[in-house]
Amino acid sequence: MLAKRIIPCLDVKDGRTVKGVNFVDLRDAGSAVDLAELYSRTGADELVFLDITATVENRGTMTALVRSVSDRISIPFTVGGGIRSEDDVDRILSAGADKISVNSAAVRSPSLIDTLSRRFGSQCVVLALDAVTNPAMASGYETVVDGGRTPTGIDALSWAREAESRGCGEILVTSMDADGTKGGFAVDLTRVISGNISIPVIASGGAGTMADFREVFVEGMADAALAASVFHFHEIDIPELKEYLRENGIPVRMGR
Repeated sequence: MLAKRIIPCLDVKDGRTVKGVNFVDLRDAGSAVDLAELYSRTGADELVFLDITATVENRGTMTALVRSVSDRISIPFTVGGGIRSEDDVDRILSAGADKISVNSAAVRSPSLIDTLSRRFGSQCVVLALDAVTNPAMASGYETVVDGGRTPTGIDALSWAREAESRGCGEILVTSMDADGTKGGFAVDLTRVISGNISIPVIASGGAGTMADFREVFVEGMADAALAASVFHFHEIDIPELKEYLRENGIPVRMGR
């Protein structure tokens, strides 16, 4: 079995790492650059950087900050937020990112995934899929965009399958219902997506305890688990989390 990945997420606003509940009520969590370096040094497998207001502010991702983070870390680095074109991706990859994630722009223009995967390779293209519970959808979950502000009427599983067919290499599934609550990952949502596509799925939203990570790997069939505040505020430290997972039969990469 492939090792499961632990991925801290830096939600960045105005150059600072922030974290809220259900994408609102944001509070400061420190320097994005300093946190990135800490995670790289203490055993994170990858890092995700999301410029959380770039889309709604109709601007590109903060390239200088991406470069500063890249200069301080030695692990794969995914950047999202405000990416709408090949030029945006070229700029972000040139600043040091290994992958990019697309969300709202891809929902509004799905062919963007085809374009980016052809030019940069599927391994560089991550679909960030934000979902909310909606019993009217066939899968039970609806895709939302604009940082969760806008419902789309698109079934989450249908969109995940389409994105895979268009060439994305990985899907980051965030439960808007669970985000920041620390009540556990949305295991059912994660399983619905991961059980019906063949590319890796990163579970996001709701981590509160080490047991939550084990559950989403075992019951949710996730390939990776992403979290923010529990890492930023040292409620869970990555070396201890990995030791716990290893002791509970979850394959993880230990040490660096």
